[in-house]
Amino acid sequence: MILTVTLNAALDVTYRIDALAPHTTHRVREVTTRPGGKGVNVAAVLTQLQEPVVATGLLGGPTGEQIRAGLATAQIPEAFVPIAGDSRRTLVVADGTDATGFWEPGPPVTEAEWEAFVSRFRGLAKVARAVVLSGSLPVGVPNDAYARLVAIANEVAVPSIVDAEGTALGRALPARPTVVKPNAAELASVRGGRTPDTVADVLAAAHALRAAGPGAVVCSRGADGLIASVPHGAYRAAPPAAVSGNPTGAGDAVVAALARGLANGDEWRALLADAVALSAAAVAVPVAGAFDDREYDRLRPTIETEPLILPETLAE
Repeated sequence: MILTVTLNAALDVTYRIDALAPHTTHRVREVTTRPGGKGVNVAAVLTQLQEPVVATGLLGGPTGEQIRAGLATAQIPEAFVPIAGDSRRTLVVADGTDATGFWEPGPPVTEAEWEAFVSRFRGLAKVARAVVLSGSLPVGVPNDAYARLVAIANEVAVPSIVDAEGTALGRALPARPTVVKPNAAELASVRGGRTPDTVADVLAAAHALRAAGPGAVVCSRGADGLIASVPHGAYRAAPPAAVSGNPTGAGDAVVAALARGLANGDEWRALLADAVALSAAAVAVPVAGAFDDREYDRLRPTIETEPLILPETLAE
């Protein structure tokens, strides 16, 4: 099975409206509520792919019980550790073209609660085929949380993927996760400086980040697909055309595809093409943690993965 970790799980609430305009009143056409947080979204996508998965992390309070009940309804196996604080909610306003998100900060976590989770994770990692560590860290969880969990995964020879930003991502790099998946802004949040925008700039930033420890860096670029610096090469994969919809869960779909590919030992070109197809198919549905099966099947044979050449100053 694939193990997903969501330390700051959420109850995702999605409002669907016709058009978003600031400082006005909106009539909501539909409201959807479901378990969320990046790792939970990854688990939901893997479940739709019929890939064995277990979701774990921290849950507490009435909102935590709603999340747990939603996981049961969605038939996603879970092994969350209880905490005293109330889990957070997130709100996405989707207008059919794009989405605007509002994220609550999450509950405080005690040292004892964190250590209880680490113990739970250690046991689960021993029987996992891949581990996904996604999202923000709630207050009280140490900044090196992902580094510690990556080290545990390495001890039992399980590949790990880290999808985080800022300090949480930066502290994880020396622990040598198998893959990190930043977007361009998250690359800048770790390395400093401006957000890279051209293919050459993103590739250079990804390659430099890989030198800090991870085995591979896969940078998501929205409708422009993925740029990856991996062992023995670099690649770009992109869809033939942009897909309209809600991009909120696209990155989580990329991570789900990466986790499945790592667990199955897939080669990088096929793995990246699959991740792009699944990500685009996720944009075509109105909520995070799901994808359009028909769009996924249509896109899979259309994705091309092209090799990229590193600048001579960066080439190994």
